Amino acid sequence: MTEYNYDSANEAVKFMKKFFHDTPQTAIVAGSGLGDIADMIENKIIIDASEIPHWPRSTAPGHAGKIIAGKIRGRNVFMLQGRVHYYEGYSMSAVTFPVRVLKMLGVNEYIATNAAGAVNKNFSVGEIIAVKDHINLMGTNPLIGQNEPRWNVRFPDMTHAYDKKIRGLLKNFGLQEGVYAAFSGPSYETPSEVKMAGILGADLVGMSTVPEVIIANSMGMKVCVLSCVANMAAGISPVELTEQEVIDNMKKTSGKLADVIVNLIEKLNSGE
Repeated sequence: MTEYNYDSANEAVKFMKKFFHDTPQTAIVAGSGLGDIADMIENKIIIDASEIPHWPRSTAPGHAGKIIAGKIRGRNVFMLQGRVHYYEGYSMSAVTFPVRVLKMLGVNEYIATNAAGAVNKNFSVGEIIAVKDHINLMGTNPLIGQNEPRWNVRFPDMTHAYDKKIRGLLKNFGLQEGVYAAFSGPSYETPSEVKMAGILGADLVGMSTVPEVIIANSMGMKVCVLSCVANMAAGISPVELTEQEVIDNMKKTSGKLADVIVNLIEKLNSGE
């Protein structure tokens, strides 16, 4: 059984460094059906995640399991085509292992994307929402367990979990902001759970990302999350929810999301 600890992460780092020489500045994680964003990366070096020591393998639909190193507008980037989820049976340490490795490789900015259900009726299917905060309803936390001081402090502050400067740039792109509530899945939320999330202040619901955000913050990365509205959440949507609907809608959104990411990276390059 794999132990997702510091030594395991160091092995993965050493393996991955064989494939590239430039230190990656920004990581991009593509959620369900959003893997086509890879088309915007230049000078690609593609690594099959199954070859990386200790790297967890995704079993979720729409997650290709590839890692791509390259450049976007001259900026060194790493892109993960897919992620692993808690609902796949992985431990939280496995779910967040790639985040640990990325930071050890030198990544400073963590841009995560995901597919989400809209609780806020002012949002529309296909819209991209900049996440400004989250509510962890997964019933656990990836920092539970023995602390590893080479990775992070024991009690990281989460007041500004989503980088204020990057959020400001995204507002200039005309994106609405929202609060993301993370459930464990894999069943979609019930109408009552969606209602509860709305009462708590959530605008979106989903089954990922929050554990990654916690670890990225604990390791000192600047975090940005872009949620793509794949459907209106249960009790709001007039039809039953299906994973195929999510993937289909996300494929339609990929081009628009790619434009947002390219524009954001241009702003990061200019130091704005």
